Parts: sequence; structure tokens; C-alpha cells
Amino acid sequence: MKFKIKPKMSVWRYLALGYLLVIFLGSILLVLPFAANDGEPTNYLDALFTSTSATCVTGLALYDTGLHWSLFGQIVILMLIQTGGLGFTTFVTILFMMIRRGGLGLYEKRAVMQTLGGKNAGVGKLVIRVVAGTFALELIGAALLSIRFIPDFGAARGIYYAVFHAVSAFCNAGFDLFGTANETFVSLTHYASDPLVSLTVPFLVIVGGLGFCVWGDVFDCKFRVKKFQFYTKFILLVNSVVLLSSTVLFLLFEYNNPCYEGFHFGQKLLCSFFNASTARTAGFCTTDLTQLSGSGYLLAVILMFIGGCSGSTAGGIKISTFAVIVTGMFAVLRGKREINIGKRRVDNALFSQAIAIFMAYLSIILVSVMLICMFEPQAEFQKVLFETVSALGTVGLSLSFTPTVGIATKIILTLLMYLGRVGVLTLAFALKRKRTEAAVKRPLAETLYIG
Repeated sequence: MKFKIKPKMSVWRYLALGYLLVIFLGSILLVLPFAANDGEPTNYLDALFTSTSATCVTGLALYDTGLHWSLFGQIVILMLIQTGGLGFTTFVTILFMMIRRGGLGLYEKRAVMQTLGGKNAGVGKLVIRVVAGTFALELIGAALLSIRFIPDFGAARGIYYAVFHAVSAFCNAGFDLFGTANETFVSLTHYASDPLVSLTVPFLVIVGGLGFCVWGDVFDCKFRVKKFQFYTKFILLVNSVVLLSSTVLFLLFEYNNPCYEGFHFGQKLLCSFFNASTARTAGFCTTDLTQLSGSGYLLAVILMFIGGCSGSTAGGIKISTFAVIVTGMFAVLRGKREINIGKRRVDNALFSQAIAIFMAYLSIILVSVMLICMFEPQAEFQKVLFETVSALGTVGLSLSFTPTVGIATKIILTLLMYLGRVGVLTLAFALKRKRTEAAVKRPLAETLYIG
């Protein structure tokens, strides 16, 4: 009797299913009566939504985190944020290295390194660096935030708040605990003019959004720019350009608007820098986003769509994808066959992959917006679009629309957050079957015209 041996599951499927498992376990814990302050079980769909938002480091919330959830519920959310921030890739890698005698195979190493953003060697070293680096940077952030939070809330509560928000910031989650019975979903608005908080949080957000291999390379080279890898130089340059330009644009767009009312120039600049940093991926805010001008609103949507860097805690199409598309667009418009970035040539296959990711995200957003508008006929289109991009980009910024949505919209936003964290490519690789190549290439479509 012959038995067919099923092929082993790929790393991509481990990642996709792993996140689902963590989300499910988190939802079970959050639905327990003692996870809520009122001692009543939270609706399971709401618990699932919150677990997804935390695990996928998004930050969209149906309830004010500090008011609805008990200390137990908050700690569960914090653990889910940390798991999602480190990436299930890290835990899968550690598990594989522990249970397999031969460690990871070449394909799995490549998958893990691509997900974490490293080279095709030294997987164990990279995982250790990711874990150690994450905890070290979160500790530094918590220490800085403690300087402000301990005087404001007392020693025990101040330290707890500092740790919670440092982890939430570095993991680009955006969950906060500052809501009160009189003010809900306030985020960091009370610290808009506080340089310590308004610079520490963006610092953690930016470092977390750069990716593990970028700051690892920076430390390896001891901050000597000439020794940085090409990818590190490229990401730091593009990220700096986007950050600085969006800061200036926010300052120009919102300077005389109610969003920045009561602030002097220095405080407005600080708020603009904060918005430019967190709109890419985090979900914290120091100003009322519902008061944004039309230009500021559109800029925030664009930044959420772009996101952070590959192999990081950020979402979006990724800044490297955006840079390759822009560079390729100018190359095509100038009639060039090759795409060059600096002194390096970009493979055309990479450009095609970037276009595919861009179109996939855009298509998902358009379909989701249409569905939500159908299920929420009274909702403003601007809020629907903003919340949809925020969910898929795992950003977490909100125009106070999420807490009001119905069941169907909650499910759509939950799926968007999961897809945004796992990634379109990862999910595609997880679902695809064995690759087959055509024996004969088909003829070129010579009569197909575009443009």
C-alpha cells in the first residue's frame, strides 16, 4: 500500500496561519469578563477586532483602551502588540531552529531574511539582534517617557504608562491609555507642545519603521555613512526626504487652521513633525485630525498608503516600493529601458513587483471603500477612505469613525488589518500552489498599445 507524503508547509503559510493563531488566542483572552473594567464579557467580534488591531500593530479601536479594558486586558493588548511588532517571523524562526536538527532550509532562510529585511545568511544572528535591539530601544524610550509620566501619574502608574507607550510607539501600534470619562480617544493631544514626549514617540516610531536590517547595519558600521550598505543609504535618504517634505507640507497646510490653533511657530513645527512621523504608520496624534484641512487630509492618506520600510513594524506598500515606482516612472517617461538609482541598476522584475503591490493595495482599498459605503450609507466618504487606508496600512489613525461602525464594516476592517500586517505578497505566496512554467512561450502581443 502506497502513501503519499504531503509537502511540508512553507514559511509563508506558517506566517499567515501564525498571525491568525495569535489573533484568535488574543480574542479569547479579551472576551473574558475580567478583561474589561465593568466585569462584563466583551462582544466577541469587538474582542476579535481589538486583538487583530493589536497583533497587526494597527491601533484602530472600538473602545478607549484606558477606559474599557482592565489591567489584565491592557497587558494582553500589550503582549499582542509586542508579538506583532517583533513579527511572527521571529517566533517561527526560533521554533524551527529549536525543533529541527538541520535548522532552516535555504528556501526558509531566504523567506525569513526577506521578511525581516536581512541578507541570506546568519538567520540566528539576525533574530537575536531583532529581539535584543527591540527591547533595548523600547527600554530607552520608556526611560525617557518616565521623566514626564512619573510626575504626572505617580511612580507605579507613570512607569507602566511609559513602558506601554514605548512598546506601542516602537511597534508602530498607536494604542494609548490617556482616555478619561470626560475625554475619550485623546491619544497624546495633551502633550502636543511637550518636546520630550512629542520627540521621543516619533523617534521610536521612526526607528521601528526603518526596519531591523537598517538600524542593524547602522550600528555595525558605527554610524559611518560610507560603510553603509546600498539599501541602508537608499532607505535613509528616501525616508529623510519624505519625512522632511511632509513636515514642511503639514506646517504650510495647517498653519492657520483650527488644527494648530493656540500654538506658536515652534509648537506648530513640532506638531507638523509629529504628524509627518506617525501618519506613515503609527496612529498616535497630538492634534485633532477631524480639523485637518483638505490638503492635510490628503497628505495624511498618501503617507498612510506609503507606510514604512520592508522588514519593519510598519505597514503600507513600503517606502522602497514607492521609491522604485517613482524612479521607474520617470525612467519610462524619459524613454529609458533601464531604471537606475544612484550608481545601481534596478532589476525590471523588481519594478514589476512594485507595480503589482501598488495596484493590489489600490484595488483592495477601492473595493473596501465601496463595500463600507454600501454598509454605512450615512457615513462621510472622507472618513470611510481615511479609515480604510489606515486599516490596510496598519496605521491606526482615525477620524472617530471606527467606534460607530456596524458588524459588516468591523469584519472588513479586521480583514484589512490582517492583510496589511501579513502583506499581500506573503499571503499570495502562502496560498499559491506548486509553481509550474510553461513549456513554450506565447507570442508577443505586438498590436497592444498603452499610454
